[in-house]
Amino acid sequence: MFFYEIHDGDEDVGSAVLLMHEDQLEPLEFFALVKKARALIKDAYEEDSLSEAIANELQRSSGFVHITDDKLLASVNVDESDELTYLVQSDGGTRSVFLRADDVGEDIDPDA
Repeated sequence: MFFYEIHDGDEDVGSAVLLMHEDQLEPLEFFALVKKARALIKDAYEEDSLSEAIANELQRSSGFVHITDDKLLASVNVDESDELTYLVQSDGGTRSVFLRADDVGEDIDPDA
């Protein structure tokens, strides 16, 4: 597996997307595919950003896998302190945060 990244040029958005492909592509080859996809969709796309739209087009047309949050199984926040090191697990469009609390205080409303 080889991973590729596309950054959105809109500084207000500041997003980047990850793609995976089974083959290793030369950087100029990947760049050419991105430019081709951009030309196809730049005037009409439904995604939140141009980079997401390009990633989805590359998934449809060129065998890439667009790595999106729905493919994310788990994420860990790390910090030098134990209190700020915790697991974030995705499941069915929701994310659960697992914290260890030595002192149990007020109940936390997960919908708040």
